[in-house]
Amino acid sequence: MESDPIKIRYTYLGNTGERVSEIGLGTYGITNYKKAEAAFSYAIERGVNLIDTAEIYNTEDFVGSIIKRFGRDKLFIITKVWPKNLTTKESTIKSARGSLSKLGTDYVDLILIHWPHRNMSIRDQVRNIEAVQKEGLSRFIGVSNFSVEQMEEARNSTASAEIVCNEVKYNLEEREIEEGVLPYSQKKKISVIAYTPLANGNVSKGASFLKIMNETGRTPIQISLNFILSHPGVIPIPKTENIDHMKDILGSVGWSLSTPQLNLLNEA
Repeated sequence: MESDPIKIRYTYLGNTGERVSEIGLGTYGITNYKKAEAAFSYAIERGVNLIDTAEIYNTEDFVGSIIKRFGRDKLFIITKVWPKNLTTKESTIKSARGSLSKLGTDYVDLILIHWPHRNMSIRDQVRNIEAVQKEGLSRFIGVSNFSVEQMEEARNSTASAEIVCNEVKYNLEEREIEEGVLPYSQKKKISVIAYTPLANGNVSKGASFLKIMNETGRTPIQISLNFILSHPGVIPIPKTENIDHMKDILGSVGWSLSTPQLNLLNEA
């Protein structure tokens, strides 16, 4: 028996009124589909519904197998268009259709501009990704790896849609977004989806961190993710294909670091 029942809470995606699990599942780098399916099933059976992929990850077929197992309506699926495929509305739609084919579904819930295209205006990129939504291939649109200035331009470029999220790197070791992207997103009610939230396994081991481990009885992974979860509007998407690792990850929810503990981490 497990000592703590997992209680996944749900949070709003941007300003949409759509609720998604407070923690999602990343898929970049997954190679062992059989092991990963067991780990993902464990999480989904306990309430996690958000899965993140991208055409460049080569994991859309894996996510498709998860969709087939659990049903489309139970999951919130994110995918992304690579910059070179954003050049026209036609190429962007073609890219989205390719992703849907691999996913085995008629639509995704959210499609993102994976990285801003260096040789295109933000306006044109946004209008092209917006065309995917207009075609009924995605319910919502968003961006990834955008600066505050790029986000502001993107928000001002939409014709009929809304930028609902910015997916960016955020963990205890890399906290640059706290200087601009995070407060801007919180002010504008744009969700921040945090990739690499465990810093590729390089979670903190300093004195402050060890003190918190002793006080809470929690693991480094759980403390690291709970720190991210303490920020309103931020959804971490850790990746694992190991079921024991997934159990550790899900141990990050259902409790909260104290204010003194958060202060310790902020000062570290």
